[in-house]
Amino acid sequence: MYQTDPPRSPKDVLPTMYDLPSEDPEEPGLPDQFHLLQPRLLDETFRPQNYPSDEIFVASDLNLYYDPRHPVWHKRPDWFAVLGVSRLYEQRDLRLSYVVWQEGVHPFIVVELLSPGTEKEDLGQTLRDIKQPPGKWEVYEQILRVPYYVVFDRYKYKLRVFKLDGGRYAEITLSESRFWIPELELGLGVWQGRYQDVEQPWLRWYDWTGCWVLTSTEQESQRAEQESQRAEHERQRAERLIAQLRSLGVEPDVD
Repeated sequence: MYQTDPPRSPKDVLPTMYDLPSEDPEEPGLPDQFHLLQPRLLDETFRPQNYPSDEIFVASDLNLYYDPRHPVWHKRPDWFAVLGVSRLYEQRDLRLSYVVWQEGVHPFIVVELLSPGTEKEDLGQTLRDIKQPPGKWEVYEQILRVPYYVVFDRYKYKLRVFKLDGGRYAEITLSESRFWIPELELGLGVWQGRYQDVEQPWLRWYDWTGCWVLTSTEQESQRAEQESQRAEHERQRAERLIAQLRSLGVEPDVD
């Protein structure tokens, strides 16, 4: 790439998401059912109170292009969120990938779901081959400087949270399987419950009251239950009124 005077922005001269591949069929570790369902639950319950919904982008298993010096290098986080960007690329298209030099905003949080084939790389325990791209840990910590990196062991249901501190990730000691993130006004924790008809521990978001953020399905179920209770209350109230009228010798017109 030739240098110009004055220099042009990487956004103008480097590939966009339309130019870069959105998938690699030969890449190992294709998603299993858990890797499909767990990110969906994170999506459904991620509702930061201090950001409008159209300024939040969340994605799972989407190519994340991070280095303008090596435009084809990418990672594919199990789930990540970016704050302060349009939900749509340039407010018009669903994203094929997330290209940081085009977007101008780095992810705020990344979640990786441990599996035997990726555990060491997820935890930064592999040695880098200088001929190969850096591992996930190095990319998130040193290149993208993602403020929060979360690792969830889907076999032991163990939550680990790392926060960027002085340029390095420091693990947060959790007294319980929950962690509050003040910048989001949300917390992340392990919830034992049924999601998509599967009962097990899941990772999901909770609000400032400590209550789990409801999915749209749970909200509908809650509204239906409240309406049923209201109808039952009205029925009981009507029956009491009828009984009172009859005790006074008045036969109500129940029609």
